[in-house]
Amino acid sequence: MKRGVFLVAASLTCVLGASAQQHNVHTQKSSITIHVGKTGAFSGLGHEHEVRAPIQSGTADTGSHPTVEVHVDARALRVIDKSDSEKDRAEVQKTMLGPEVLDSERYQEIVFKSVGAEPAGKGLWTLRGNLTLRGQTRSVTVHVTLKEGRYTGNTIVKQTDLWDQASRKSGRQSQRRS
Repeated sequence: MKRGVFLVAASLTCVLGASAQQHNVHTQKSSITIHVGKTGAFSGLGHEHEVRAPIQSGTADTGSHPTVEVHVDARALRVIDKSDSEKDRAEVQKTMLGPEVLDSERYQEIVFKSVGAEPAGKGLWTLRGNLTLRGQTRSVTVHVTLKEGRYTGNTIVKQTDLWDQASRKSGRQSQRRS
């Protein structure tokens, strides 16, 4: 999971806790799953991974103006690749949580907070919101499905969109210090 071009498709499964419109996410039954893929000229050299973490906290309002806010402890992300050895999974996890990728000790929280929602069919919504990952906040669109009492959301995030902005920002800070 070196710093390169790959896509992260995040899948969020939430079970809501109450019958009112404002719900707490049932944290013991909810998780985020990240499918790390690869793209670009060197994609043949990259690897694909699956990563999962429990939802630390969250709320959802399923009323007339749906909103969602979800918090994940980045340090709780676990590589769950079934085809890799335990040693390989541990190495991937160490790299993923380390300073070159997520820097999870410095940036401990991943947050998604919706800012708007539109119905997209029966049991379907499109949420617009802000994803904060590694101290950087980006606008994302999440496609949400309700099936058998579970909400599942999917979005795609390009790693380089997050890290390129962080690099430019830290470069500007270094120039100011000079």
